[in-house]
Amino acid sequence: MVYETYTPMYSEIFQKVHGAKNKESKIKVLQKYRTQQLEMFLNAALNPNIEWLLPAGKVPFKANDSPDGEGEGMRLSAQVRTLHNYVKMNREHVNMEPIIGNPAINRTRREMMFIQMLEGLHVEEAKVVMLAKDKELNREYKGLNASTVTEAYGWDEHFQPG
Repeated sequence: MVYETYTPMYSEIFQKVHGAKNKESKIKVLQKYRTQQLEMFLNAALNPNIEWLLPAGKVPFKANDSPDGEGEGMRLSAQVRTLHNYVKMNREHVNMEPIIGNPAINRTRREMMFIQMLEGLHVEEAKVVMLAKDKELNREYKGLNASTVTEAYGWDEHFQPG
């Protein structure tokens, strides 16, 4: 039996999803690499009820081009725990007020923190975050969409476990 000893970056997992030939294969890739952190990231990236509290479009940051595993290139999987600082969950569908992940942070501080996070991430991981922020993961990685992810993880239409 062959065991993988390398944990791929999210950008590598998403590339595997992109390269899979059909929806069933894409689902298998997502299930193979399923972690709580990956689920949290994909929820923030694809859930229409989650709004990123950052301007749309390109983010001015200095790319960290150190090779994976070297230098200061952090992995996105370790930074997922900070994503609450950048998002708000809209709950109109249940007639409740939205939840802002960290309401104590003002807009300028939030944007500076986001840039600092991007600069610490490996350049490919930073690209993934920017695509997620603008809800455009599927533009770069075909088949990485709400339908495929909700089916892979057994989520309902509100991105909750079914």
